[in-house]
Amino acid sequence: MGFNKIFIDKLVYPYMEKHKANKIRQYIRELKHSDKLSSQQIYKLQRGKLKKLLLHCIDNVPAYEEFKDLRGVINKDPYEGLRQISVLTKEKFLIDHDRYISKTVDKNTLIHNNTGGSTGEPVKFYLDRYTVEHYEAARWRSLSWWGIEPSDPSVMIWGSPIELSKASDIKYKLKERFLKNRIILPAYDINSKKMNEYVDKINKFKPKYIYGYASALYAFSKILMDKNIYVNIPLKGVLSTAETLHDYQRKAIERAFNCPVINEYGARDGGIIAYQCPKGHMHISAENLVLEIVDIQTKKPVEIGNRGLVLVTDLNNFAMPRLRYQLGDMAIISNKETQCEINLPILESIEGREDEMFISKDGKMVHGHYWNHIARNMSSIKQFQFIQHSNEKATLKVVKSSKFKQKDIDNFVEEIENVLGVEEVNVKYMKDIPTSNSGKIRYAIREFDID
Repeated sequence: MGFNKIFIDKLVYPYMEKHKANKIRQYIRELKHSDKLSSQQIYKLQRGKLKKLLLHCIDNVPAYEEFKDLRGVINKDPYEGLRQISVLTKEKFLIDHDRYISKTVDKNTLIHNNTGGSTGEPVKFYLDRYTVEHYEAARWRSLSWWGIEPSDPSVMIWGSPIELSKASDIKYKLKERFLKNRIILPAYDINSKKMNEYVDKINKFKPKYIYGYASALYAFSKILMDKNIYVNIPLKGVLSTAETLHDYQRKAIERAFNCPVINEYGARDGGIIAYQCPKGHMHISAENLVLEIVDIQTKKPVEIGNRGLVLVTDLNNFAMPRLRYQLGDMAIISNKETQCEINLPILESIEGREDEMFISKDGKMVHGHYWNHIARNMSSIKQFQFIQHSNEKATLKVVKSSKFKQKDIDNFVEEIENVLGVEEVNVKYMKDIPTSNSGKIRYAIREFDID
């Protein structure tokens, strides 16, 4: 056991629990107990939490006060009460999102957050510490199935230029390294020339697991195998998140790192939705949320085993509840019997949220999230879509916001040219950007194969 792990376990967490009232470890213990309950007991637990949340919403959340007449239905059958509440799309939420803040909380005490914008327009929202700690507990409970603990060292192959620019700050480095026991490698700068340097960092740091975007992990793995470079430490797993994990990606990552790939399905505005167990099942965090699968057109529930849109109701979010929140993903809940000691329900398949890796003229790979992080910090852009046609040509589609400034777009184009080395970026201003079959706007598209 490393010194930093002992430091976190024996000093950091106890300090946070005593002085910050942090309850993550308590929630982890509760979840470790509940996932071993029978299906009927889990259903009863979920039902009670849903009833409490719905009654809170109709009494204290302006956006849901119109459903006060459902009180009797909610008391009798909270699931039926939930189904009688309108589906909440991101577009509807954005119209007046402050109406979803509970009257029982002070907005100034809430934690501001926003989505990555995989549906084309980032969603800004608020969380309280109670919600965030349940998100964290759900992740660590699931990773415990693999023998991974919160204080274990990790390497993140991550993509936020905002986060990584902060790495120059000493305080930020110390927090990541000593309070979170992790180091970050840039997913938007995966370069074969730097691979020896990256692998040396991994081998010296000796992480228990690696965490990153599916496409970035896949690109990293391909370079490792092409250059015959090895990570010389035993890993408990490589954790894939943020995107659809394809079978070919899983196989390549497992070969490159010589360990299992663990699939995480979550969303910044939905929490940890499902996690893969060692037997390969994607277990839904049923104690923390109600997951509905509905028809893409009618928004009516589909039969178990059928494909449909994902709706999420976070059972722990009383500060800014979003009931029947439509993420934009497509999924299927399994109707098959499984021999698994974890009794949480299972997702059979997940679709959507697929990013691309881009390639510059000099062979450097850039993760698609790079463009999203640039766009979401420009008030001029309501929606965008970036398409790389070839090494020389690209198109940037933009839906202007009410705060549009041409300088922002010029800076965006300049960044594309500098990073990818393309010679021609055609800017198209659009009234809207069409969605894909899954209901999402693909904000980053590469139209040619990477050799």
